[in-house]
Amino acid sequence: MKTIKCMMNHLYWADGRILDALEESEKKNKDLLKLVRHVAVAERVWLSRLQGKGTTQYSLWEEAEELAGIRTMFEDNAEQYRVYIEGLEESELDEMIDYANQSGVPFRTSVRDILLQVLLHGQYHRGQINRALRIESAEPAQVDYITFARL
Repeated sequence: MKTIKCMMNHLYWADGRILDALEESEKKNKDLLKLVRHVAVAERVWLSRLQGKGTTQYSLWEEAEELAGIRTMFEDNAEQYRVYIEGLEESELDEMIDYANQSGVPFRTSVRDILLQVLLHGQYHRGQINRALRIESAEPAQVDYITFARL
């Protein structure tokens, strides 16, 4: 649990750093707003599945107009994940969760693998966002785990 908690703390930190970089870039790239919103919504979808809730109300790929609402979603996600993880026992990591994806296809996945998906999915897309920021001559966010660990 210690490793997962630490990696989740990195996720919350990295989400904030990427939002800060997008704000500082002053380039209102709609594709990047859509991508960062996708990360926030995907975190919410997976949390809902872990909580045994449905996810059909979420759309993973909607346009976003501004970062403030996305930042609020990330903050809400972090708060809810903290509560979820604090109540999670190590033995529950291997429990299987039944859920349907956004297309309605049923799946069964362990809590451990769902949490790892959340962690890796966000890091993948933060890399895409950083690459796009660099192409736009904006400053990318340093979101590597080691940077977080050195704090």
